[in-house]
This record gives sequence, C-alpha cells and structure tokens, in this order.
Amino acid sequence: MGLALSKDELSQYLKGVFPQVHRDFVVEDLTEETITMRLVVEDRHLRPGGTVSGPSMFGLADVCVYAMVLARKGRQSLAVTTNSSLDFLRKPEGGKDLIAECRLLKLGRTLAVGDVLIYSVGSDQPVARASMTYSIPPAGSSAAKFG
Repeated sequence: MGLALSKDELSQYLKGVFPQVHRDFVVEDLTEETITMRLVVEDRHLRPGGTVSGPSMFGLADVCVYAMVLARKGRQSLAVTTNSSLDFLRKPEGGKDLIAECRLLKLGRTLAVGDVLIYSVGSDQPVARASMTYSIPPAGSSAAKFG
C-alpha cells in the first residue's frame, strides 16, 4: 500500500489541524510499517512527584497511532479512536522527553489497530504500552473529506 504522506507532509498536516498542540509532538521517523514520535516534555506534562502524567502518555500514544493511520490513508481519512488500553509499566523520568514507537497491526477499510511502546529518552525499558483501535469513515462520507 505504501505511504500516502511523507514525514514532512504528515508533520505539516498535523501542525495545520492541531495548532494548539503541534509543538508537543514531533514525528521522529516514519516508514511504511512504523512511526516514531516524541513528546516534548514540559512542566505542564508533569504530575506531582515529577513524573510524566498518564494523560500526557495517553495523548502521545493516541496521536502516534492517528498519525500512522494518516500517513498510510492520507488526509481524507478522519479516523477516530474507538477503543484504547494503556498499561503503565514504569515511572517515566520527568526531565526527559518520551519516545513512542508505533506499529499498525491492522489497517483495513473501516478499522485500524495499533500497538505503541513508550520510552523515556535514553532508556531501553518501556514506561508504557498502548493498544489503540480507530474507526475509519467510509470513502466519500462527509467525515472522510476532512483536510
């Protein structure tokens, strides 16, 4: 199937549709099979105790799978999260960015399923694992014409 959007095209698209958070998430690498994204951790992402908050990690996993679906399907696809599961494995380091590595397990006409591992920069041990399912609107629907 190949990529519908390059790394640069995807980054520009995300910046355009999510101007409020585009600086939080950076596409580090993109292949036909995987995407790697960074959460640029700032004070607002931390919870008491100096660790990265769960909602920030969820946001990274969610954006990562969404971006991978867009990279494969293109701008026409307004995929929406229909199911998610997030396992917190270790305490992430508050002063370090997070890196998410996503692989799509299924990319069909109406559903996409992605698996994400999240790491603190410099660590080889994941701090969280997420599974996300997205609904993909049918081609030609009003939702699919976004972008």
